[in-house]
Amino acid sequence: MPSRAESDPPRIGGLILAAGAARRFGSQKLLAPLDGRPLLQHVIDAANASSLEDIAMVVGLREKDLLAKLDLGRTRVVRNADPSRGMASSLQAGLHSLDQSLHAALVLLGDMPGVTTALIDDLVARGRETRALAVVSVWRGRRSPPAVLHKSLWPAALALEGDIGMREVLAGLQDIVEVEVTPALGALDDVDTPEDHGRLRVGGDTPIASRRSDGGSAAQ
Repeated sequence: MPSRAESDPPRIGGLILAAGAARRFGSQKLLAPLDGRPLLQHVIDAANASSLEDIAMVVGLREKDLLAKLDLGRTRVVRNADPSRGMASSLQAGLHSLDQSLHAALVLLGDMPGVTTALIDDLVARGRETRALAVVSVWRGRRSPPAVLHKSLWPAALALEGDIGMREVLAGLQDIVEVEVTPALGALDDVDTPEDHGRLRVGGDTPIASRRSDGGSAAQ
């Protein structure tokens, strides 16, 4: 007979990593306007409307101005005391903040505004159904965040150092589910430079405005 832990539906929380220095952008890129909202707001809205059990957003210590311009909804804020240590430090701060009863965490990047609620819910559903070590997005033939990381992988994440994520850790594992990101699920273009932002804004922001989370409703 399965144990309670094995029979209960897996609970999956979410992490939005938003503590980067944005050196290549030249200013706070996460507040760059996109379809009438700050770039980061698109990610927050998609996560808030999803089936994630809990959502934490990791920011730096001095992000008062950033937070003042965002509608956080049910997303709570976690501070990374030293974001200069790189992405790994933000991932670790977020994992430490999550309810330890969760089975897995879905990791999102704050500079990927094309993420939709539909994609998040698809990844979460695959994570619950398969209980795989990880469920990763595949964008233009390459693995990419967002990705669901089973709790058994968290120690490996907590051992990382520098401006890296889980790519190398996942590369050596077999129990990985891949989800191809089709136009119906959104897009995973990240915004690193003003040129990236300009490409997304072509046509009055229609590339972002037309991406829906459920075939018709905006991911709000």
